[in-house]
Amino acid sequence: MSHHNTVIAQMLKLIPRHEFNTLATQHHAGRSFRKASRWSQFVTMMIAQLSGRNSLRDIVENMTAQMHKLYHLGTGKLSRTTLSRINEDKPYKLYEALFGRLLSRCQSAAPKHNFRFKNKLYSLDATTIDLCLSAFPWAEFRSTKGAVKLHVGLNHEGYLPEFMTVTDGKVHDITAARTMDLPRGSIVVIDKGYNDYAWYKQLIDKNIFFVTRLKNNAKYRVIERYDVLKSKGITSDQIIEFTGAQTAKKCPTRLRRIGYTDGETGKHYVFLTNNMALAAKTIADLYKARWQVELFFKWIKQNLKIKSFVGTSKNAVLTQIWISMCAYLLLAFLKFQSKLAQSMQQILRLLQLNLFEKRDLLRST
Repeated sequence: MSHHNTVIAQMLKLIPRHEFNTLATQHHAGRSFRKASRWSQFVTMMIAQLSGRNSLRDIVENMTAQMHKLYHLGTGKLSRTTLSRINEDKPYKLYEALFGRLLSRCQSAAPKHNFRFKNKLYSLDATTIDLCLSAFPWAEFRSTKGAVKLHVGLNHEGYLPEFMTVTDGKVHDITAARTMDLPRGSIVVIDKGYNDYAWYKQLIDKNIFFVTRLKNNAKYRVIERYDVLKSKGITSDQIIEFTGAQTAKKCPTRLRRIGYTDGETGKHYVFLTNNMALAAKTIADLYKARWQVELFFKWIKQNLKIKSFVGTSKNAVLTQIWISMCAYLLLAFLKFQSKLAQSMQQILRLLQLNLFEKRDLLRST
């Protein structure tokens, strides 16, 4: 009978220890550790994410129950005080950097998107994570409410959060979007919350295609009309240019306006894009696919610990968020490698029951 280490030990082998230690050295601040380490913090917080632990006491008691199996993970048990202190004080940037390393590993194994074109496809959106203002005074959002905001550019190849940043709740979506270095030739799908004609012009200049919805009060004139396939729900396909004084100045480029009626809901949409080559129905399908980023936010909020936090400082909150995103990438990598039909939620549920069992990881999933 072949020997297998615990499932969690096999998962952590996806992160080379020397690579982690190099990042930990680069992102160290304050006094050196005596017994604790950043690896111990990471392993403890990762297990807390995968096993659904809700508090520092819950996390530590869970690790204590598995004390005899921690040696193979290269870690020991951290006390509540020590874990809290590390989360509060040691820079979260370590886990942001680790997220980048894991993302590269996932990208190499991710399946292609479901469209026939070869361009990279991204959906941009943001979600607000509510915080209690009295407990998190640094996260002031409104007079009685605190929040941080998670901005994501979701790559449809494997549905990976390729571009991600965490900001104060007051930061507007478009402000974060401008910082995303999207690759040339890619297609980005956005909703009306990202309406910024100057940014559209910047995307055009960088040879990046966008698909969004046209504002109801936009002023324009039609330059050219194309024949449409009404059987596919397309009501119009036009080349337009803006006539509003400020809009025309910010975006003097001709764009494509597409009208579409959804056959299932009967709702009518008007899309705006700078892509002149794709079929009108494909443009409509691209906007419909933007729903994947909403599903991503729903999934991480339901299955990972990013709504309740075990620390109150900004560093502790960002540490927990970035480790949760590392957990998401580990789960995505397992799904890509196993090539099985289970959803990521099913994989997570199986892992929760088998984290400290000695069995083949890929067969477990």
